[in-house]
Amino acid sequence: MGPQRGKFNPFLAVAIFFAITGLVFYIMARPGGHEKAGIQANLLSPGKVAIVKLHGVIVDGKEVKEQLRDWAEDDSVKAIVLHIVSPGGMVAPSQEIHSAVKRAVKEKPVVASMGAVAASGGYYVAAPCSKIVANPGTITGSIGVIMMFSTTYDLMSKIGLGAVVVKSGKFKDTGSPHRPFTEEDRELMQGVVDDTYDQFLQAVADGRKMPVEKARQVADGRVMSGRQAFKTKLVDQLGDMEDAVELAARLGGIEGEPETVEKTTSKGLMGVLFGEEEGDEVSLPFRFLLPTGIYYLWPAAW
Repeated sequence: MGPQRGKFNPFLAVAIFFAITGLVFYIMARPGGHEKAGIQANLLSPGKVAIVKLHGVIVDGKEVKEQLRDWAEDDSVKAIVLHIVSPGGMVAPSQEIHSAVKRAVKEKPVVASMGAVAASGGYYVAAPCSKIVANPGTITGSIGVIMMFSTTYDLMSKIGLGAVVVKSGKFKDTGSPHRPFTEEDRELMQGVVDDTYDQFLQAVADGRKMPVEKARQVADGRVMSGRQAFKTKLVDQLGDMEDAVELAARLGGIEGEPETVEKTTSKGLMGVLFGEEEGDEVSLPFRFLLPTGIYYLWPAAW
């Protein structure tokens, strides 16, 4: 009698299937660049221009901040180009990237290259750059602050639904959809918006080295083309990404044809499933999940 074959074990087969599937998803979702940007660049010849992408609505500035820091510390990189395609986003992450740009500028030139749109928070992060380059048709500006609330109180009242709220102070549920938005609420929230707007205005004035009152003249929330922004001194030069790289190389003292280096990152599992581009902060299927809050955002692009 020949050797007996092992019996088929369905539980083992299922376990192997899930193990292989999990491994595939892990490989797809993990970041593509394990090494720090500086380590990658040191393997290349010196005199590089680093490209950092800020694409999509700004909800988290961690990746951009890390790249700016790493390239700023890398001696083989002489200048940085921050490529912005963003209608803005949440205030705090925009301010974090803004601060990271200011720190990087202390080490080497940082040139903002504006793509299709670099409005509101997209402009906020560009303001402290050494120079700003925009296409003539770039949509930019929208310097201002917006806070929006949804209300379902009237509808719920008509169908007999309501909410029981226990709170520690009369303003604790300001903005709740379950009660009317009062004039006191509006006054309170307007104060928050005005204070955050003043921070934006000061950032523009400092970054563009212009008086606050001059910055205020174009900081009423209006959007403008790149060419209009150039005329109002919000942009230094009209041009595309290649022009921005050439300008950054010149400011960084690079002679001849500039070479570029970029930290590669994986799209991740969500990007693979939903077609998210590299550098996007948030993909289309999840945009409606943005939390209620205060934004440097051009809502028309949202």
